[in-house]
Amino acid sequence: MNDFENNNDDKKSFTLFNNETGKSYEIPIIKGSVGPNVLDIRKFYKETGMFTYDPGFTSTASCESSITYIDGNKGKLLHRGYSINDLANKSDFLEVCYLLLHGELPSVEDKNKFKDVIIKHTMLHEQLVYLYRGFRRDAHPMAIMVGVVGALSAFYHDSTDFADMNQRMIACHRLIAKIPTIGAMAYKYSIGQPFVYPRNDLNYSENFLYMTFSVPTEKFSINQKIVKAMDRFFILHADHEQNASTSTVRLAGSSGANPFACIAAGIASLWGPAHGGANEAVIKMLEEIGSIENIPNYINKAKDKKDPFRLMGFGHRVYKNYDPRAEVMKESAYEVLEVLNKHDDPLFKIAIELEKIALKDQYFIDKKLFPNVDFYSGIILKALGFPTSMFTVLFAIGRTVGWISQWKEMIEDPINKIGRPRQLYTGYKDREYEIESAREKKSIFKWLWKKD
Repeated sequence: MNDFENNNDDKKSFTLFNNETGKSYEIPIIKGSVGPNVLDIRKFYKETGMFTYDPGFTSTASCESSITYIDGNKGKLLHRGYSINDLANKSDFLEVCYLLLHGELPSVEDKNKFKDVIIKHTMLHEQLVYLYRGFRRDAHPMAIMVGVVGALSAFYHDSTDFADMNQRMIACHRLIAKIPTIGAMAYKYSIGQPFVYPRNDLNYSENFLYMTFSVPTEKFSINQKIVKAMDRFFILHADHEQNASTSTVRLAGSSGANPFACIAAGIASLWGPAHGGANEAVIKMLEEIGSIENIPNYINKAKDKKDPFRLMGFGHRVYKNYDPRAEVMKESAYEVLEVLNKHDDPLFKIAIELEKIALKDQYFIDKKLFPNVDFYSGIILKALGFPTSMFTVLFAIGRTVGWISQWKEMIEDPINKIGRPRQLYTGYKDREYEIESAREKKSIFKWLWKKD
């Protein structure tokens, strides 16, 4: 990885002036290849005795990375410099996996070798089947994902020493290969059907659909347009810079945790409804709206600050323009519904009309609330037959390559340090210890827990 601080010939600085003391501080400016410049505050505490305060890290670059770039104002998403639209329309998922891991699109020879390597790792250790049986049948698939992925380190000891370059790469390959098998088995377990083993003659996305929807008693076949839509879904979710789950993976990895534990931590973070559950929330919203005739009423509810209703699938933490992934996902939604003869799907009709009205409404234009990738992805997954509890699992399958690429980049960074954020402390100062008889006679148990 390039160290821009050392390679930047045009050294510039930012002067910070303390009005209270009259002192000024020169803060180095680091320039990336594209995007905003960065203030290097690594020595800030040492020189000033102060921390910086940035809840949610909205203005903080926590690392140096060359994998993914987002320009939220222009609605641009690049993986290793390639447009997400080009990758979604011209590449397949495994090619994008290779790109994220290694920095370049593969040659024909390397692409075939990479595919063969992934295929050889798709099966799970047979003893992991017993781990599934330890979960209740109604366990959420994401709970199973966290448990099984975390347990991989107990079965694959030959790929946990990440200081070894070969073990590091084997771990990357295993996670990319096994995550769809783990996800499909979580689904099968939840509905009481037998597990379906992967097939080496199918491509990545087709294999996942086969393991998810086939049964031993029937011959399995699927339209290739459906396979392409699934592949696109994975590509569009492959990586998205330093979001909550990716930052979780990096933070866990900075402590020296094994890669399987790090990815399990990322899955747990993704499970949060504010992160990976947005497409499920879109479906619930469309079902609540119920019909096209009700859309104007719900538009007004969304504008009312006193009303708790919010339009899900509109707006994004980073994008202040149209989400570049949304247009591709919209095209896939049309194709899937056409193939499945569900083009008259009422939820899809509501979604189309809702988007049309919202994009013309000055309120949403002024606030730059444009449809994001979750707006259409939920419709696709529902049309394919996935229950909403599986939506975030599919997100995790696509995102695993991004997590493991970010983890690998962090491990190989020569200036890698354990993550240790600081805080603005607002609690008590020094207090004298109170003996039990002198403590205030009040109990939290009167309000903390309600009796059944």
